[in-house]
Amino acid sequence: MRRILTALAVLLLAAACAAPPPPPPRPAAPAPVAARPPPAVAVARFRSVVDRVEPVARSVCRAESPQRNCDFQILVDTRMDQPVNAFQTVDRAGRPVIIFTAAMILDARSEDELAFVMGHEAGHHIAGHLARQRDTAVATAILAGVLAQAGGAPAEAVRAATEVGAAVGARVYSQEFELEADVIGTVIAFRAGYDAERGVAVFGRLPDPGNRFLGTHPPNAARIEAVRATLARLRR
Repeated sequence: MRRILTALAVLLLAAACAAPPPPPPRPAAPAPVAARPPPAVAVARFRSVVDRVEPVARSVCRAESPQRNCDFQILVDTRMDQPVNAFQTVDRAGRPVIIFTAAMILDARSEDELAFVMGHEAGHHIAGHLARQRDTAVATAILAGVLAQAGGAPAEAVRAATEVGAAVGARVYSQEFELEADVIGTVIAFRAGYDAERGVAVFGRLPDPGNRFLGTHPPNAARIEAVRATLARLRR
């Protein structure tokens, strides 16, 4: 927690020194879009969400994946030049790490959005997506290399085929993984007392990836529907 507080202090100072963000665009829909909060409010919101969501994520992780390390560490990338983003990884000891960029914290319009994103990233770890993605990439790379070699391709072409196979394999289940993390993130946010349906509004400010072949993210509409369906089950 000390590392989080230190990072947030740096973030607050950096945000105060940065040029003020441009006003949000006027929405086409009648419903107003919440304004971006002042930096001090954004930091306070994030600290509150960490305090409430992390214990729930740990509990869900231990219930769903007791074999995994469920001691989540939540960090902040305070570099002001990084885009709006959050991602999950693991440290050398296998501890799950969730990293928010400063832009993600400052751009969030509510605690619900922060809670949903945090739950979503925790969901990637709970479902073991990093390991599953790595295994698929390795298997696809090996298969592509074997097929190229069997076809009489030279060593350089075999190497290239292996690299392409790894890249394709890493994307094969990416949309499925994102939807699965959305479902788990909805459960975590709900149990922490947040409204994931409000939280998923974050997608409304992100470009819609559509339904591209081997795209890394599913269409926003599919993600919103997954959240709503999960909430319907939880509320019943």
